[in-house]
Amino acid sequence: MASSHDFETLTAVGPGMPMGALMRQYWLPAALSSELPADGAPRRLMLLGEKLIAFRDSSGRVGAMDHRCPHRCASLFFGRNEHDGLRCVYHGWKFDVAGNCVDMPNVPPEYDYKSKVRARAYQVAERNGVVWVYMGQRTPAPPLPLMEALLMPAEEMTISLTQRECNYMQALEGDLDTTHVSFLHLGGLDPSQVGPHEGDTRFKVANRSAELHVARAPWGTTYGAQRRVDDAIYWRFGQFVFPFWTMIPTGQLDNFLFTRAWVPMDDTHTMVVTWVWKKSWWPNLQRNGAAAGTELALDYLPDSSDWYGRARLAANSANDYLIDREVQRTRSFSGIKGIMLQDQAVTESMGPITGHAFEHLGHSDVMIIQTRRRMLEAASALREHGQMPPGVDDPEVALGARGGHFVLDRERDWQVAYGEQLAAALNPTGRLRVPAAAMNPG
Repeated sequence: MASSHDFETLTAVGPGMPMGALMRQYWLPAALSSELPADGAPRRLMLLGEKLIAFRDSSGRVGAMDHRCPHRCASLFFGRNEHDGLRCVYHGWKFDVAGNCVDMPNVPPEYDYKSKVRARAYQVAERNGVVWVYMGQRTPAPPLPLMEALLMPAEEMTISLTQRECNYMQALEGDLDTTHVSFLHLGGLDPSQVGPHEGDTRFKVANRSAELHVARAPWGTTYGAQRRVDDAIYWRFGQFVFPFWTMIPTGQLDNFLFTRAWVPMDDTHTMVVTWVWKKSWWPNLQRNGAAAGTELALDYLPDSSDWYGRARLAANSANDYLIDREVQRTRSFSGIKGIMLQDQAVTESMGPITGHAFEHLGHSDVMIIQTRRRMLEAASALREHGQMPPGVDDPEVALGARGGHFVLDRERDWQVAYGEQLAAALNPTGRLRVPAAAMNPG
């Protein structure tokens, strides 16, 4: 059993914490490009426990910096975004996107010291509709992450944000838990209700347990979940990619791109950034959506300007996620409408940070166990030996990772089966890699 110290290491992401140091080696998806119009109002961002201000200047460049003006610490959220800089309203000091003080109008010219003053700003990049922030110390920063979904043009993807009020680790572990789908999302379906035409849904309902295979991968961890139904063997493959990425088997492996980033805002809030390829095959469970309560649509509250004011769901803990007990008795296993909302409810119900001492993990949790171990090892290696975690300097390793499902009519080694399916898959970016069947440890 992991120690309380291990769990604190896994969940604490602030400055000076081991996992916080690990997270700061990577680029973080921080905002959608559309959230930051040129010369628009500054936007509050919470990232890894730090309060930042993001803005786009007149020339289209994006800045992300500590919200405190380095003069008297007034918040730059109230600043004026004007003429390629953000001007503090307290004394008029102005900063460019790199944090340089470019104007100090309240100081006589002979005493001007703007060349000696900088706001604490982070390196920023923009790609395919997403703004990225690097909070580490390296100059230049390491490469942006390379995953299939992230390389697709924005117009071919659906990119969305959803805030979750809990620690990032318990949130992302829901994506690594393959058997909960048969209960939380599909528990209201009887096998007799699901025919052969319903695709993979029938396998998850006909056999609600799975034989799990888990391995270390160069990008993190990988699993294959095997279910036998009649003469068919149904496989679900999922991925964890350092430091907080998941790829789930919601669609067919050969033509499905679905990637999530579970970005820690702080220790108790997570911003979920999801990329879905519009040409992907969407789950057949939608045919039974109304009956099973697995609709995909989400309703959001209007954004506000506070630190946690973005991408909040209308159904939340304050209204018990609009659970309908009558629907739960008669139609839906959970009584909560929608896949994402069902996940949201159960992970937030664990508390802001799960009390791991109460857990009793078993075979169905081996992907979670191995992923925690992998992360702890990486955080320790960075802290004790300065060893960079997986993917920082070689982001192409994740081009061999994809989540998805498929059906075979005969037994096959799980890693070999994954490689064969990937080799025959659609390759919309031209960058897909087929890893060696053995998946050498990273």
